[in-house]
Amino acid sequence: MDYEQMIAQLSKILTPKRLQHSIGVSETAEELAGIFGCDKGKARVAGLLHDVAREIPVDELLSRAEAFGIVMSDIERAEPILLHAFIAAKLAQSDFCINDAEIFQAICLHTIGGLHMSLLDKIIYVADAIEPGRQYEDLEELRAIARIDLDKALLMTLDQSIQYILKRGGLLHPATIEARNELLIKKT
Repeated sequence: MDYEQMIAQLSKILTPKRLQHSIGVSETAEELAGIFGCDKGKARVAGLLHDVAREIPVDELLSRAEAFGIVMSDIERAEPILLHAFIAAKLAQSDFCINDAEIFQAICLHTIGGLHMSLLDKIIYVADAIEPGRQYEDLEELRAIARIDLDKALLMTLDQSIQYILKRGGLLHPATIEARNELLIKKT
């Protein structure tokens, strides 16, 4: 399945707004891949498919994850929306004929991050936060930093995510904390 066929397939699954977001992440990921020397094709595909499961109703995510054999943590069971990333990786394989472990991992980590994130993982995580459709405070600074220092942009994005979750009184996923701590340790 080529890129245009993937977009056509996604247009049957996602709302126009979500599809536009996915295309924005894809294009941003491809640009960042060019800057940082990552495979542009993988970045483009991972960005396009990262949210393929994002519009599955929350009450269906647990059963879908179980059907795919996804092992869930207590936090993922309590916050099933987090499962959309893992389900998206499975759908990329089953419905979009992708057979690339690096792409699957980048899709899986785009919401929570994790230890030892690859260059592609970092690109998809940051591209999701800065794609052209996003609008929030300090975004332009983050966009500029993302084109110069990917790890710094990732750390800023993780910090924003953690602050957002704390304001909502939500559960922090250990993988997000681990990703942040690993970046901070590398800086010292």
